Formats: sequence, C-alpha cells, structure tokens
Amino acid sequence: MATITVVGIGADGWRGLSAAAQEALSAAEVVIGSSRQLGLLPDSDATRVAWPSPMLPAVEPLMAEHDGRHVCVLASGDPMFFGVGGTLARLLGAGALRVIPHPSSVSLACARLGWLVEDVEVVSLVGRPVESLLVLPNRRVLVLSAGAETPTKVAELLRSRGFGPTPMTVLEDLGGPGERRHDGTAATWSGQAGALNVIALDCRAAPGVTPLGRTPGLPDDAFDHDGQLTKREVRAITLAALAPLPGQLLWDVGAGSGSVAIEWLRTHPSCAAVAVESRPERAARITANAQALGVPGLTVVHGRAPEALADLPSPDAVFVGGGVSGDGVVAACWAALRVGGRLVANAVTLESEAVLTRWQASVGGTLTRIEVSRAAPVGGFTGWKPMMPVTQWEVVRT
Repeated sequence: MATITVVGIGADGWRGLSAAAQEALSAAEVVIGSSRQLGLLPDSDATRVAWPSPMLPAVEPLMAEHDGRHVCVLASGDPMFFGVGGTLARLLGAGALRVIPHPSSVSLACARLGWLVEDVEVVSLVGRPVESLLVLPNRRVLVLSAGAETPTKVAELLRSRGFGPTPMTVLEDLGGPGERRHDGTAATWSGQAGALNVIALDCRAAPGVTPLGRTPGLPDDAFDHDGQLTKREVRAITLAALAPLPGQLLWDVGAGSGSVAIEWLRTHPSCAAVAVESRPERAARITANAQALGVPGLTVVHGRAPEALADLPSPDAVFVGGGVSGDGVVAACWAALRVGGRLVANAVTLESEAVLTRWQASVGGTLTRIEVSRAAPVGGFTGWKPMMPVTQWEVVRT
C-alpha cells in the first residue's frame, strides 16, 4: 500500500494550510474527507470521496479501493489529536502514513483565552455522553463539542452537579472567517452556538457544595444503594490493593452498587471496568451511579458468576465483593486473570473467609483483617459502633 498523506485543515480552509499541505493536496489523485472539509478546497482533478456514516467500517475498504494511488485524507486540525489520523494509524500502521498537522482547536482556543495548554484538561464529547465530563473544582477544561447542542447540555450537567458558577466560553469556527466568542456561566447559560465549537470551562463549585475528588473513598451517600455497598473505609483500602493503572481493565464481581468499579474508573480516564451483578435492580442502580459520578463508560453485565464471566475480555485486576463462597467464582476469576494481574476479594462471613483462607494457602498472597468503628450516639453520649470486620485477600498472579 502506498503512503497515505493525512492533512490537517482548519476552518480557515485552503489559505490556512502550510505550503507542504497545499503541495500534497495539489498532487493527490484521491482526497477523502467530510463533505464540509472537501468544500474548503479549490477545484482540482482529484477524485473527491466523502466519508460515509458510520465512518469506521469504511476506512479499510476505501483504502484498499484506492491502493496504489496518491491518497490524501483530510482531518480537522491536528490529525493525531482525537482525529482520524489516530484511527488510520491503528488500522493501517503508523508506517503507512505521512501526517501534516494543522494547529488543533485546543491550541487555538488556548491562544484566544490566554491559557497554558499544559494546564488544561481536554475532554471530547464527540460520540460520548455528556455524563463522561468529570467535573473537578479549580480545573480549566476544554470540551471538544459534538455539535450546537453540546454547550447547553454541558451547562445543565454543571448545574446539576453544583458547578453553576463555572464561567463558560464557547468559541465557534476557530480560525475561520466566522469565528465568534460567547461568554457566560453555567448557571445562566442560554446562548446559541454553531455546529463547530469548543467549550472552555473554569470549573467552580457553588457555595456549600462539597466536590468529589478522584481519590478512592468517596462518601457512602455518593452512591444510591440498598445496603449492598463496600463501605468507604474498606473501599479505599480495596482500591489501594487493586492499584489501578492507566489503561487497565477491572472486573467487579458481585458489584452491588458498583462503587469499586466506579472509583476504579475515576482514577484515570483510560481505565475500563466491567461490573457483574446478578440482581436486575442492582444492575440498573450501578448504571445510574456510573452516570451520576462521571463514568458512564462502565460496562454492566446482568448475570450470575461464574457463568456471566465466560465471554468477558481478560482482566488486569479482579475484585470479588460478593459471591466469594459461590461455586467456582474465585476459580473462574483466577483463571481469567492476566499474568501480573491482581485479585482482591473481601469476605464478611465465616464461609467466605474459609474460601479465601484455602486459596491463600494454595496460591499465596496476603490476608488482612480490616476492622472499622464509627462514632455514633449512645444515649446522650457518643461511642464507637463497630462495623462488620472484613477479611481481605490480595494476590498477584505470577
């Protein structure tokens, strides 16, 4: 296959392209891009192909159809920043590409706002639910918008999470002749925006709102639950034992309210998790909790372990919070775990503790007894109310 040239293009069209980009497009036999992008180019003899929808299934067939010809693919801004360049590199290999970037919308937005790029968090809502915007105070965030409706949806989300005072700036058609800027706050936002926009947020919580951080151990009342919840103190210890790393996949087996899987996902945006729960009302509650806490990408499997685990992708870590004493549950989790992966299981009954003790004797790891007491009223005084002790088994597969 001949090298494919990927050219980043902005709203300023042909005149904003570098000499190298213009030269590549002038020499192209085939130019592939969105209808909007193709419309930014001057007339030429090249065959122009608009991406179909959905785009992804068409990539490899289109490249094969035009194999041997000089192909240019248009991308918005920097092709390797949430762009088609990354898709092509993944499918065809980096060696098949020559990339000519254009300033990204993030670079242009920061230039307009006077923000340092390295101090800004970038969140794409293109093809993602607005609930995936995890709002934290004192953070500057640039949201790559999915369309004209996105600013209103973002403002509604911020208000619902207690971040109404957040200043919002919507930048339309950055770099183009129709560039416009709209300023407001999430609390008062009612502005209109064009289809091509970037949303800048200087996140601020309303007075009296206690923001939820990324550190494991969220308050128990942050989750909707029916009592089947790994309590805050034990949850923090459990997440520390699971030791999440970027890009890793967790199985949360017997997930209850989904608290461990949700907190795993909140540690880094590239983390993934599957919550397995046998009761349908709890499975629905897990989905709602994940959306409310900014991680709607959590996969929820309604089914009973170990049968429900059969077709899941191999995990980097497994937490067994419910069903430890179920026939074959721990064995199935151990068999599926990648080499170097961690398994953490919590037991509160003698029967489940006995299972963990046998497994620890068989494959190693450590057993830890966790006992927590919380202060509570005792008549007119205050005393310590002990929670049920938890036996935790932690092991790394070698």
